[in-house]
Amino acid sequence: MSDGDQAFPVQEQEYPGTTDAMTPRPADEMADYVGSGLLEGKRALVTGGDSGIGRAVAVAFAKEGADVAIAYLSEDDDARHTAKLVEQEGRRSFVMAGDLSVEDHCDDVVRRTVAELGGLDVLVNNIAYQSPVESLAEITTEQWDRTFRTNIYSYFWVTKAALEHMPDGAAIINSGSINGLRGNKSLIDYSATKGAILAFTYSMAQSLVDRRIRVNCVAPGPVWTPMIPATMGGEKAAKFGQQTPMNEAAQPDEIAPSYVFFAAERLSSYYSGEVLAPIGGETLPG
Repeated sequence: MSDGDQAFPVQEQEYPGTTDAMTPRPADEMADYVGSGLLEGKRALVTGGDSGIGRAVAVAFAKEGADVAIAYLSEDDDARHTAKLVEQEGRRSFVMAGDLSVEDHCDDVVRRTVAELGGLDVLVNNIAYQSPVESLAEITTEQWDRTFRTNIYSYFWVTKAALEHMPDGAAIINSGSINGLRGNKSLIDYSATKGAILAFTYSMAQSLVDRRIRVNCVAPGPVWTPMIPATMGGEKAAKFGQQTPMNEAAQPDEIAPSYVFFAAERLSSYYSGEVLAPIGGETLPG
């Protein structure tokens, strides 16, 4: 594929976007993934679990033996489909709609998860909001607040509520981004929150080491999810991912195994405060 070719058809959606409206549909159902009981009997909460990376993670966890609660904003059809995929693996699932940029809803999501699943062993903080700009001058205080309340405040609120219920030896996985590692001139507020997620991960790993609760981060490069046509759209969506050495965006199915690695004590018992960055062959100094 040459630099001038389009990776995807030109397209855009209203935020937050839906899977069915994407062309092509992302690979996000882990259809060819075979589990081996790595999470047998575990109870997981995945925020932003309706579609994209969250959906692929929810299904992978189910295939490894976990029950999965799914928190999301308003994408009801996507969320129900993800829950159906989890249940097809013989695991329990339920969905919770609402705005996780509101503290009370974060508390409620955790309470409902514990009540429905009987506990909470694995937390995946995964929701995100972005709105590309041409310069800092375009970012209003309202947008800055919305981005931070969604992308980092929710991680703080959900984690704080979850820790009252998580047993020693549990796992917390935060979704970061390549943009938190090296910045992005058109995603200034988003990149700032993703940098904050890295520091939050490092700090919580230190804070929880005595409880052997492992806190890690997956920081992907470009991934083909509904957020892309919903927040970029047009030619930006069409060329999405071509800046990587691999010259393409990842599919959610390619990212989810990183979350399985961090969730499964058998695979990552000696990992905490780590960042796993599936970024398509890009290398970063330092």
